[in-house]
Amino acid sequence: MNQSSDITYMASEIDKYPIQVTQANFPNTIQLGDVTQIKPNERGMGVDYALDYAPPIDFLCGGSPCQGFSFAGKQLNFNDERSRLFFEFVRIKNECNPKYFLLENVVMKQEYQDVISEQLGVKPIMLNSSMFSAQNRKRLYWTNFPIDCDLENFEESKLVLRDILQDDHNEPPIPINERNARHHRGVNQKSLCTTATMYKGAGNNGMTIVDRTVEVGHAEQYAHYRHEQAKRVYHMNGKAPTLLTMQGGNREPKVATYSNNGGRIVNVEGMTWRKLTPLECERLQGLPDDYTNHVSKTQRYKMIGNGFSVPTIKHIIKDLPLHEIKTVLSLFDGCSGFQQALHELKTERRKKDV
Repeated sequence: MNQSSDITYMASEIDKYPIQVTQANFPNTIQLGDVTQIKPNERGMGVDYALDYAPPIDFLCGGSPCQGFSFAGKQLNFNDERSRLFFEFVRIKNECNPKYFLLENVVMKQEYQDVISEQLGVKPIMLNSSMFSAQNRKRLYWTNFPIDCDLENFEESKLVLRDILQDDHNEPPIPINERNARHHRGVNQKSLCTTATMYKGAGNNGMTIVDRTVEVGHAEQYAHYRHEQAKRVYHMNGKAPTLLTMQGGNREPKVATYSNNGGRIVNVEGMTWRKLTPLECERLQGLPDDYTNHVSKTQRYKMIGNGFSVPTIKHIIKDLPLHEIKTVLSLFDGCSGFQQALHELKTERRKKDV
């Protein structure tokens, strides 16, 4: 449980499960509810809650849906349910005039980007969370403050899947087939981008699939495989770059799944795959272990996939004068990944100052 006594953190979220997780980790969070009901210049933000005044907003953040724009006649479809939330972000930004703002969204067509940029008055910067974590996650960020984007001289994070995998999981095996093969990654690779549909399981968008553990000492019994051109060898916990090697005949024991020739599946007798656990997905997003362990697995997968990448947010805001940020309004807050990033940065700075 975290406490940030020096910050008033207000969150707009309507899903009860992310709210439950946020309050378990940050009990001082002020939940405002429906974003359409927030009125920044009215008493209590227009919502009946603890504050009896309209606080100035130092930081406004959010990540709204981007679908639903209509370009017919260069008009925007304000009535589309999906795009309406973006325009709520614009409305609240214009009404509260924050010192800083940050909007995150998926990589999209240029015409969509241009609409959002016109509304916010700034152009986006694209960052991939692979620079800071074990996950491939490209996102666009619109801000009114500079972001350190000297990525040519930035050393990409060496974190890969093996660094976030659990040894003590109870995930059942899943079929080794072509559908699942599209989402399979070796332990020395980055993961797929986490999404809210991970809860649907293997083969669905965003759910990375990995090998289940095979002990190095027992690898020889798995030496039989179907496609003899396969050369890649991975070990589940990443402690060995290769498994035991047999002499000649391409009879090396395999724990990996792809052939270098066409990406075909390698069937290893006794070898199975599995999907990532919620805790492993938390690690991909930079959340503390068991951060979301207050709700069901289904809800955990959903909110993790919908949330911010904490290490990426920390990079974005690292050069801001955090001591000046006293009030935060987070729209579409989810499980409060932005608050976690802010909390970690402030804690790290306090330790440096000691």
